[in-house]
Amino acid sequence: MIRRALHTLLSASLLALVACATQPSKPPSAKTPASSPPLAETSVESNPADASVDLTPVEFAVARADFVRDTAKRFGIDAGYIDRVLAQAVYRDDVVALMSKPAERVKPWNEYRARMLTDARIASGREFFATHRAELQRVYQRTGVPGEIITAIVGVETSYGGFTGKHRVLDALYTLAFYYPRSGDPAKAAYEQRRELFFRDELAQLFALAREEKLDILSVTGSYAGAMGMGQFMPSSYREFAVDGDGDGRRDLFDDYDDIFSSIANYFVKKGGEQGGWVRDGVVAAQAALLPGHEEFNPTDWLPVYTLEDLAARGYRPLQPVAAGLTATPVTLQASDGKQYWFGFRNYYAITRYNNSKMYAMAVYQLSQAILGQELPPA
Repeated sequence: MIRRALHTLLSASLLALVACATQPSKPPSAKTPASSPPLAETSVESNPADASVDLTPVEFAVARADFVRDTAKRFGIDAGYIDRVLAQAVYRDDVVALMSKPAERVKPWNEYRARMLTDARIASGREFFATHRAELQRVYQRTGVPGEIITAIVGVETSYGGFTGKHRVLDALYTLAFYYPRSGDPAKAAYEQRRELFFRDELAQLFALAREEKLDILSVTGSYAGAMGMGQFMPSSYREFAVDGDGDGRRDLFDDYDDIFSSIANYFVKKGGEQGGWVRDGVVAAQAALLPGHEEFNPTDWLPVYTLEDLAARGYRPLQPVAAGLTATPVTLQASDGKQYWFGFRNYYAITRYNNSKMYAMAVYQLSQAILGQELPPA
């Protein structure tokens, strides 16, 4: 879930943390572990920034001291313990390099889907789905989130648990919390400062999570941005959305499939709020056509609030039956033979809450259909 976290803006809790630190001299670096290259960036939903957050730079030593004090007060954790743990955190060159890597060109849908929906990923997904059918069915009965959707998320995020990340989460978050890379572009300065604050909050959340779930904060591993487990939850999402699916008193998103599946489903149900949470047995998407003479409609937010009549007035027609009364958002994808148009319904929006990308959501949906053996439309 790293990519969704990278597009998340500051929460209100960040107001308790100090503003971005002036970049100190670089500490000794650690050896770079092997990692998979990140996917190309895709367009993201436009959301206003919180103008109330103080972005004034402060010295590193002050930022670190304030972090220790504020985290101790916020979560009731001994300040001395926080200080001792931070003293064992290691700055990582590879984390900075991955975070500051120039964005690849935005891939068109046909290239993106080919990378995400490989024959191997589909075959492994069918095997994973069959192996865990009982656990997935229990989660579906409780939450309404289908097992094939959960399987597709696990497949896209970590190749069904095969690659959950090799970076020590403490090191990754420490690096990004106090050494977030700067491009030097004045137009990006505020964004980069907000990103540092975001990761500083996630570092604080890691201390709280480790205490609550009895995790060894010095050994937990994950992605280069601090996402953990088979579903790649950031610490704040782990604390907010993780579920004890089997009632053993723990929320284990590393090895307990009941907890992993239940937590992914819980994220879908709750993250989207009243307008975007998962709807039991609801449709995800339907292919559409845009009639000649009409312009594309690409709203800046992706809430599925447009009625079929609204979309029809803009020239959109569904290419398959759609139940009356549903609302959707229009989705445009660049396919190999031209543009594709889709209606994204509330469950499609719920997938975009997991990762703020229209193509990601469509890939997850189509992978879930391929896992079930459904024929996919051309890309």
